Amino acid sequence: MEILNNTTIVVAIGFVIFVGVLIYYGVPGLLLGKLDQRAEGIRADLDEARALREEAQTLLASYERKQKEVAAQAEDIVTAARKEAKQAAEQAKVDIAKSVERRLATASEQIDAAEQAAIRQVRDRAINVAVAAASDVLRTKMKEMDAGPMIDASIEEVGAKLH
Repeated sequence: MEILNNTTIVVAIGFVIFVGVLIYYGVPGLLLGKLDQRAEGIRADLDEARALREEAQTLLASYERKQKEVAAQAEDIVTAARKEAKQAAEQAKVDIAKSVERRLATASEQIDAAEQAAIRQVRDRAINVAVAAASDVLRTKMKEMDAGPMIDASIEEVGAKLH
């Protein structure tokens, strides 16, 4: 029994017996079944991941489309707001120009009225001064007897001009 003294042969015989026992009890079938179950689980997880990925891509495309629509709407709103602001600015310029014209016209009218009032005041004052000077001259230089006929002539002249 020299064969049993060789460790390599003993190990090989033990290994063959061990493999034989494993096959006898169906361990390889159980291991293959477990591996097949695991492979099926992984395959199901991969299919689910693919489905989720496709759904995510669909959602992403939908959101990108909505984002483009919103951006276009925002651009339209900005364009409309700019147009309205420009129109409002132009209208404000027109309104300001009209207001300035009205104020200038009013100021011109007030200046003309003030000028006319000043001229009237100066004229009235000149008339008052002239009348006062004339009365002083007439009082000092005219005699009493010349005053009566002159008053009568003035009354007749005024009467003639009024009728």
